[in-house]
Amino acid sequence: MTTTIQAIRSLKVGRYIVVDDAPCRIVEYITSKPGKHGEAKARIVAVGIFDGVKRSLVHPVKHKVHVPQVDNRKGQVLAHMGAEVQFMDLETWETFTIPMADIPEEFQGSIEPGGEIRFLQAMGRRLVTRA
Repeated sequence: MTTTIQAIRSLKVGRYIVVDDAPCRIVEYITSKPGKHGEAKARIVAVGIFDGVKRSLVHPVKHKVHVPQVDNRKGQVLAHMGAEVQFMDLETWETFTIPMADIPEEFQGSIEPGGEIRFLQAMGRRLVTRA
């Protein structure tokens, strides 16, 4: 789910933006002054939350952009099923599975049934951030 922000000028480093249909975190934000016949422009460099790919975007500062709704949630590990791990969201009680390949290697050894995790949820995807 995304929302629309009126102007790019309200964005800051550390916030989220949708670039190329992927939720990203802003790592660099530079604005230029308006020229004789043009508007001020903003150059945004962002890194994808789920894939880590660096993306850039240049638009006028009055341009509207999409911002993803990113939720930081708690979950519980229900089962470790070989190539997949089943989790339950502790707020909505929804169960979901995440492939082991999508879980960062630093957390793979500490995921055991009954344990709690923290995960990010944005645009229908999830990422384990702490186990």
